[in-house]
Order: sequence, then C-alpha cells, then structure tokens
Amino acid sequence: MQLEVDRSDLHHVRAVSHPSLPLASGESRLRVDAFGMTANNITYAVYGDLMRYWECFPGPEEDGVHWGRVPVWGFGDVVESTVAGVDEGTRVYGYFPLADELVVAPGRTDDRGFSDLAPTREAVPTVYSRYSVTRSDPVYHPEREDQQMLLWPLFVTSFVVDDFLGDHDLFGARNVVVSSASSKTAIGAAFLLAEREGVEVVGLTSPGNLEFVRSLGCYDTVLPYEGLEELGQAPSCSIDVAGRKDVTYAIHTHLGDGLRYSMVVGDTHWDDTTTSEGALPGPRPEFLFAPVQITKRRTDWGRDGFETAVAQAWDRFIPWTDGWLAIRHAAGAAATEAVYRDVLDGRVDPRTGDICTLSGS
Repeated sequence: MQLEVDRSDLHHVRAVSHPSLPLASGESRLRVDAFGMTANNITYAVYGDLMRYWECFPGPEEDGVHWGRVPVWGFGDVVESTVAGVDEGTRVYGYFPLADELVVAPGRTDDRGFSDLAPTREAVPTVYSRYSVTRSDPVYHPEREDQQMLLWPLFVTSFVVDDFLGDHDLFGARNVVVSSASSKTAIGAAFLLAEREGVEVVGLTSPGNLEFVRSLGCYDTVLPYEGLEELGQAPSCSIDVAGRKDVTYAIHTHLGDGLRYSMVVGDTHWDDTTTSEGALPGPRPEFLFAPVQITKRRTDWGRDGFETAVAQAWDRFIPWTDGWLAIRHAAGAAATEAVYRDVLDGRVDPRTGDICTLSGS
C-alpha cells in the first residue's frame, strides 16, 4: 500500500496497492514500520522538482497525471535480503516513501548502516539515501522512536541553522529573527541559538500561536507578524521558515541596513502567492541547503566529530520537548491521508506531532 500525490496538485491524492515483486540479486526489502508527518514533508513536495526530491521514489505518469511519492523519515525493518551484512530483522532509520515497503540496493555497508545505491537516489545528497542501523545509532533510544521520526530530520536542520550562523559569527549581528516561530524546525534552532551567549532570539508567529511560542522559553521576545514595529533596528539576521513573502518584505524593510543576513530555510506557507512591490531592501535572501554545511563540518570535524556534536545537542533538546510535545498516531491509508491533508493545509496544532503507519493497511 502507498499514497501517491499529483505533483501538479498536492491536494490530489490516491491510495494504491502494488504487489511485492521478487528481489533481484543485490536487493533488500524493508517493511516501513512508521514515519513522521510534518511541514518538512510538504517542503519536500513543494521543492520536489527544484531539489529533485521526487526522483528518489519515482511515481508513474498516467492519464496526464504525474504521480509522486512524498518522502518521509521513519523506521523500517529488513524482512528479506540478498545482501551480505544486511540481515533480516535489522531495524533501520531513514528516508522512505509514503508506503508500507521499499526495495533498496544496499551498498557502502558498515556497522552503522548502508546506503541505497539505486540509480533513483543519485539525484540527491547521500544523507537522503543512508539508512542507520538502530543498534549502533548514537541518537537512537527505543523509547524515543516517535521523537526521532518527528524531530530528528528537523533538528539536524535546526543544528545546521545554528551552526552556520555561528560559523559566520552571526555576520556581525547579535539578534536573530525567526519567522514561523511555532514550527518545529524554528523551535529547534531557537533552542540552540538561545544557548549562545549574547544572542537575542526573536520569534515571529501568528496571533493564535503567541501564547504557545512564549511558553516555550527559548525565545527572548515573541511578536505577532503585525508587530514588527516593536522589533527595533539592531543588527540582525533573519531566518525565514515561513516562506511568507509579505513577512520577508516587512522584515527587510523594517531592518534596512541593520539586516546583516537573510536565510531561507523552509516554506511552511507553501501556497502563499503574496507579492510585494518594489525591490527587496537589504541582503538577498539565501537558501540554506543543509547538506552543504553538513559536508563542510564533516570535513572540519570528521564524521565522528560531526555526529557526536549533533548527538550531544539532540540529547539536550529531546528531554526538553517532553514539556510541550504531544504525539498522535494514525494507522492505515485513510488516516494517513487525513494527517497529510491537515499538515498540507496548516491545520496541525504546533503542540502536536503525527506518527503514521501504512503497514498492515
């Protein structure tokens, strides 16, 4: 069973069932146990053509519709394998389609995991084709699987946001303005930035989320989008997680020369068609492609050094989320599709996180 999405209309979804084909030599079959569903997955769909995410798990083209399989992060189990070192019963964490199984071509295998060397995975950085074996994963805790599915890929981005700004000494600024402050990527970044001495973290959010964002305690100041006049004009960096062109324009206009760097991380308001008249003041927004900074840090620190740094930050972050994150579970194609639509249309309470499964549906 799998869910496929019309790449030209993300609201057009279908559930389809395909028979399991016999494995070829060099292949392994993973049963997709469960996965998280967040705005991050919508970003993969929105940027699916630009960033080539659709190519990871290609869908068919039928009757003029090009179907896509939205990538998700979750856990799977090896249920059949023709590859030495990829044993049945092994539990892995990684990048999956919205499906109940995935056939992979394991390679670059070691005690920590393996990469899927299928030609379809060549379009994206290796981080998206790597599967970590849970028994040797430094961030894995059995009782924290739900949090890992929901927050780990977002937290890695959060870590990179914080690390990238720190690597550049915040471009001479000490204020960081974070849009879509209630999103989990923004919260993770704010948590880490707040650990930096002398950094003022400002969160921008919708009026309905003000109370929640203020209750988190990782933002020094929380303002509604319409309250930018209270921001002041101190030298600042902007982290755009919202993808709202009107907010970006307002931040650039308000801060003017005080805006030292403008970072684009995601697109939670993916369907925003707002346009702003006139040239955008200040620095040109730069898209943060996390794998580039990850590669840099692996060169700087070594693979073990990078993984240790992220794991240590993760171990500080996860217990803190127990105070505000409520996890919901959905099983079956219909329930998973309902969660997908809620996330797509922004109907998810920021206090919640959704774990879905298609296995057995």
